[in-house]
Amino acid sequence: MKNETTIFGTRAIIEAIKSGETIDKVFMQKGLHGELFQELEQAIRAGGINSSYVPVEKLNRLTRGNHQGAVAQISPIEFHDIDDLVMRVIESDKTPLFLLLDQLSDVRNFGAIVRTAECTGVNGIIIQKKGGAPINGDTIKTSAGAIFKIPICKVDHIKDAVFHMQSSGIKVIAATEKAKDYVYDVSFKEPCAIIMGSEGRGINPSVLKIVDNQAKLPILGEIESLNVSVACGAFLYEAVRQRS
Repeated sequence: MKNETTIFGTRAIIEAIKSGETIDKVFMQKGLHGELFQELEQAIRAGGINSSYVPVEKLNRLTRGNHQGAVAQISPIEFHDIDDLVMRVIESDKTPLFLLLDQLSDVRNFGAIVRTAECTGVNGIIIQKKGGAPINGDTIKTSAGAIFKIPICKVDHIKDAVFHMQSSGIKVIAATEKAKDYVYDVSFKEPCAIIMGSEGRGINPSVLKIVDNQAKLPILGEIESLNVSVACGAFLYEAVRQRS
């Protein structure tokens, strides 16, 4: 386990990537050029690291100092290998229950989901390398420390995780308001993985095409959808209820 760390400066971040640090995300100033900046971009691409181009004001808020146009957040946790994790769970006495998060962007939603996942016995959480919320101090605080207690894996695309689950005999269930079936009509008793989508667009349509089941929650009020962390809790506790 590492302490949460923010590093800044183009050369420092390049060296951190080369040394194998677990970098969660790199923020780069919009409009910057130059050989060193290009070298940083190449290192980020080669390492498959999550990154974004942001206004200089955001970098100033992150560092309060001389950032040289780049700030990196080193992850406070070590990520697990999905092959090893799935195999360990299958070989245990537990009925596998995994959670796949399709590019959630809000760190507090992510932290809340991690906390609920730990409380409901989820064996592991799989996220995408790019496009999702970083794991930072807000994530740790919102998860109440659960981020250190549940294995988390990163994959290039969430589809990779879906195919891996299915090839391992684990049913994949998508939580989506587009479903015909309610969550109570789907079986969670066998090995399964639940996919939750992002706050804005939900689960990617290309992912929905390859899942085994789709399920939704009943909405009785005028607002058409629930917060993703609340919806995730409802799905996970339905799985707990069915398995009890």
